[in-house]
This record gives sequence, C-alpha cells and structure tokens, in this order.
Amino acid sequence: MPRVIGIDIPDNKRLEISLTYIYGLGRKLSNDVITLLGLDPNMRANRLTEDQIAQLNNLLQSQFVVEGDLRRKVQNNIKRLISIHSYRGMRHRLGLPVRGQRTKTNSRTRKGKRKTVASKKK
Repeated sequence: MPRVIGIDIPDNKRLEISLTYIYGLGRKLSNDVITLLGLDPNMRANRLTEDQIAQLNNLLQSQFVVEGDLRRKVQNNIKRLISIHSYRGMRHRLGLPVRGQRTKTNSRTRKGKRKTVASKKK
C-alpha cells in the first residue's frame, strides 16, 4: 500500500479513486492533482514509484489543505461559532442538526444520548 501524507491508500484501485481516501480530496481535486503531476488516472496505485509518491506528498502539502490541517481548520471554525454564541454554534453544542433539517422525526443518527426537541403547544 502506498503511503501518501501518512495515509495508506488502497493499491488495487485506480489512482483517481485511491487519492479520494485522503481527507479533503474528492474526485475533482484528485483529478487536478493527477493532471498537475502528469500521471495516468487509470493507473493502479501500486504502480506508483517512490519518486512519484514523493512528488504527490510535496504537492499536497504545499498547495492543498488536506488531512490534519483541514480537520484542525474545521474544528477551529466550529469552536469559533460556539464561542461567539451564534445560532449554528448553539446547534453544534447541543448536537442537533445545524443546517435547517427537521428535528421532529429525523435527526436520530447523531452520536450520544437522544435529545428531545420541545414540540408546539396546542
């Protein structure tokens, strides 16, 4: 298994799919990285040479925000929302849906204890 930025990417999949296992890299960004390095997107990841893996590491660390940096950035944004007591921050703190989803019947997939949302009084 090739190791890119500390992540083991699957070696039996195509390169454009394997790179999506890195947090912050989707199909579009994966294809952009492959074209920047001049690699074949249909090539299997186990065919990567050590030199190509080093180029991948350098490019991803220098030009893109991925993995640990991106996770830290997202967590800092959430902490900022909580600290300024915004509506979205309060929803994050309570573990409720943040983006306007209904809560009467859905939102049961959250982690932790069930939180009841007060219903309307008749």
